[in-house]
Amino acid sequence: MTATIHRLDNREPSLEPLLQLVAGDMNAVNTVILDRMQSQIPLIPELAGHLIAGGGKRMRPMLTLSSARLIGYTGTRHHRLAASVEFIHTATLLHDDVVDGSDLRRGKRTANIIWGNPASVLVGDFLFSRSFELMVEDGSLKVLKILSNASAVIAEGEVNQLTAARRVDLGEDRYLDIINAKTAALFAAACRISAVVAERPEGEELALDAYGRNLGIAFQLVDDAIDYVSDAGTMGKDAGDDFREGKMTLPVILAYARGDAEDRKFWKDAIEGRRQSDADFAHAIDLVRKTRSVDDTLARARHYGQRAIDAIGGFANGKAKDAMIEAVEFAVARAY
Repeated sequence: MTATIHRLDNREPSLEPLLQLVAGDMNAVNTVILDRMQSQIPLIPELAGHLIAGGGKRMRPMLTLSSARLIGYTGTRHHRLAASVEFIHTATLLHDDVVDGSDLRRGKRTANIIWGNPASVLVGDFLFSRSFELMVEDGSLKVLKILSNASAVIAEGEVNQLTAARRVDLGEDRYLDIINAKTAALFAAACRISAVVAERPEGEELALDAYGRNLGIAFQLVDDAIDYVSDAGTMGKDAGDDFREGKMTLPVILAYARGDAEDRKFWKDAIEGRRQSDADFAHAIDLVRKTRSVDDTLARARHYGQRAIDAIGGFANGKAKDAMIEAVEFAVARAY
């Protein structure tokens, strides 16, 4: 099975071209982030800094910056907006870790484990507020509408996922609705706002939205696959977290649909919380491999990855486009 989408050479895809493309802009974004996470209440920058400085790739703000490069924007408004995007993302991570009871995030102990759930929720609220301050300062009602809508959609996706937890009858359509909301919506908005500040035609806005949305779906599909094929060192979280939290991700949805009566009984018990041991997780891995559920999840990720690449096909060729294409290939190749 190939890890690439359309690459013509044998070099492994990398985020390095994207990192190099936006390095100067990212310095400006980081300055905004560091400035706006400050507070007279010491716990706020301490807790926020734990996650913001925790080794994340800053993928979403990088997409805002690279999209601006792709369309030739030469202003600076996107710096604050990229910081706003990162604050939205960080706030959702703080809240997610509380909801999921997670112990690890990017290989480090989660904020809720160190400071407790109340502090994590409240600092997440603070970062949401900071993100909206930055949107208002930009002055564009259209940008405000795009990012505020994305924030609402993310929350809806998280609630949808919460109500779907431990339900073995979750179908693929609802699963895709969940990841489209909780992950892809912010990817899409992060890309689209660059076209707004650059005052580009709506067609370019929609093309960047489609790029981000399809990349976000591919990114989440790969994340859900590697929960069953990777380890904590690679993933930055405990292997099997999704399994133990009773999440019906696509590998499980497919394995359940393809299993026999005994397999389905196992999945029902596991998802409902009655089969949670290491041996049970090992058996789950065997089942997703036997049914090729991980392979097919990754095949779907490649499909959405190609849709992302096709979405920016009409933009001018150059370093920005190449870097954005390779970022998609990298996102898909993480599982290999």
